[in-house]
Amino acid sequence: MKHRLTVAQAVVRFLANQFTERDGIRQRAVAGFLGIFGHGNVAGIGQALLQAQRTGSPHMPYLLARNEQAMVHTAAGYARMRNRLSTMACTTSIGPGSTNMLTGAALATVNRLPVLLLPADVFATRVAPPVLQELEDPRFGDVSVNDAFRPLSRFFDRVWRPEQLPAALLGAMRVLTDPAETGAVTLCLPQDLQTEAYEFPDELFAERVWHVTRPAPDPLAVERAAAVIRGARRPLIVAGGGVIYSEASAQLDRLARETGIPVADTQAGKGALSWDHPNAVGGLGATGSPVANRLAGHADVVLGIGTRYSDFTTASGTAFRHPQVRFVNLNITSFDAGKLSASPLVADARAGLQALRPALHGRRFTGDFHDDVAAWNATVDRAYRKRGGDLPTQAEVIGVVNDACGARDVVVQAAGSMPGDLQRLWRARDPKQYHVEYGFSCMGFEIAGALGIKLADPSREVYALVGDGSYLMMAQEIVTAIAEGLKLIVVLVQNHGFASIGALSEEVGSQRFGTSYRFKSAQTGDYDGALLPVDLAANAESLGAAVIRCRTAADLAEGLKRAREADHLTVVHIETDPLAAGPSSESWWDVPVAEVATLHSTRHARTGYLEGKRDQRHHLRPGGQ
Repeated sequence: MKHRLTVAQAVVRFLANQFTERDGIRQRAVAGFLGIFGHGNVAGIGQALLQAQRTGSPHMPYLLARNEQAMVHTAAGYARMRNRLSTMACTTSIGPGSTNMLTGAALATVNRLPVLLLPADVFATRVAPPVLQELEDPRFGDVSVNDAFRPLSRFFDRVWRPEQLPAALLGAMRVLTDPAETGAVTLCLPQDLQTEAYEFPDELFAERVWHVTRPAPDPLAVERAAAVIRGARRPLIVAGGGVIYSEASAQLDRLARETGIPVADTQAGKGALSWDHPNAVGGLGATGSPVANRLAGHADVVLGIGTRYSDFTTASGTAFRHPQVRFVNLNITSFDAGKLSASPLVADARAGLQALRPALHGRRFTGDFHDDVAAWNATVDRAYRKRGGDLPTQAEVIGVVNDACGARDVVVQAAGSMPGDLQRLWRARDPKQYHVEYGFSCMGFEIAGALGIKLADPSREVYALVGDGSYLMMAQEIVTAIAEGLKLIVVLVQNHGFASIGALSEEVGSQRFGTSYRFKSAQTGDYDGALLPVDLAANAESLGAAVIRCRTAADLAEGLKRAREADHLTVVHIETDPLAAGPSSESWWDVPVAEVATLHSTRHARTGYLEGKRDQRHHLRPGGQ
């Protein structure tokens, strides 16, 4: 039997019948569509979604977004909250609608998060080229702006004919549901093709379950990894996002308690263990805790679980300083498992830990880190409670938000100085409480990502902690959340500029040049005049948000209480001191400084930079030797 459908109708019907299953739990693989319609998709995907909504067959929810980049962030937030077992599809028109999604695609692929992108494309028939918004290339007749998605996608296809659709859809689902391969998946759909009818086979629309397995490690690889760990004197565990996606926190807890090995975490892995776990030592690397970084410096064996070892985690190659340090990497991808010349353990994190624990039975390590952790916690307490300045510090704001959050609430952040302060200071009590996008560190992710998180789990309160720089780049999904009746708590921190890059600018000798939101001085040509008269609270109010203005930390605590009690989206606005630094990570990040300069500040920074470079290592020693 065959169904005569347009290509767009076939896409919607197919996706409505895709499911994932892991550990006996089944859910929709693509939970709905996010979209903005233009001439490239309104008659195709738009008509198909309308028809599905009016008839109820198939069931496919649709949300009207306000920015194409933002809706990909929403899909990424949704996918991360669902442990990569479910995502959303994003439909756009051709031209800028498509290219606006490029940043979101990069973010998803960098963070290994499944998102399905369905950009419209130029006419397959090429009857009247160039069509509106078509990019002409005199060298190639089959190129459109959508080819820019190729390096950003884990799977890319352009469907020129209806006959090609089944293979494209099945290929897309294969990658979306493979935790070792996943990322952005792009299927380009020419605008005329979307409306073309074809008799598709009934089998294409049968309910299909994609079983997400837990690959077990090779027994010999377990023996090799266990031998390395058993021979250690000062081991350290680095918990990455793979622990959380695999739902392996209980197994990590047991391994840590049985062996006594301290556990540091990455930005993506924060919350894998509760902050007050007896083996938890905080974040690792350039934005981590000094306790974790000191332990990393002395570790002779490092067990990385579900981490891709970004330069922030390794402190640009300076974190692990023991001359004979060896690595064991448990990861679902061989690409990540082999990093740092490690002894690789290619497996699902939960399955790998279940195999590794018996192999380490009876081996217990005694550490001397508990007093250091207690001292660091006292430092965090002081940072959270610091008083006396005209404006609260960012650390105070984080402390108030942390206190306001319940164990199941979620904090969302992405870029600027806050991810560093959050990794050092935030006390996560649940594996899904901490959602900081720091793979791509994309300004503007916060509110859009929070929207996806709320869609993925409406039972949780979601706090989007956003600075003024990120807010000005992408705040319009406030409108989407309000239209959908989704409650978010947006903590809008106003510090009149780019606080993170301002501080980094000073470190590299550039004197905070171009990082303040001030009037430009006619005398100096610099942005060192009066503060700009920007009222972001009024802007949020104009978008339909309820707004609470705060001045002090006490005001913020009361404002968050009111926002929590409300049943609608609330923006809580507070101004902070942009120059008040939080506690140091006692770590380093490689940002090159000009080799020659006339500015004394730059020459001085270059000296410090070369000192940091001296501790950089490549870690070429084989992990099993």
